[in-house]
Amino acid sequence: MIAADSPKLVWRRSSRSGADGDCVEVASIEGVLAMVRDSKDPAGPVLAFPAAAWVSFLPR
Repeated sequence: MIAADSPKLVWRRSSRSGADGDCVEVASIEGVLAMVRDSKDPAGPVLAFPAAAWVSFLPR
């Protein structure tokens, strides 16, 4: 498993995040996992989802 602070992860902000700094960031690991964190607390907890579960969450 890759650590959430690994330089191999490229975190990006959700296009649905608010302009006031309330942001969700997402990173993926080679199509296997999707990782989600709060941009205000990048060292805080990270949720990890199987890629298939994350894709089912997204609008089509």
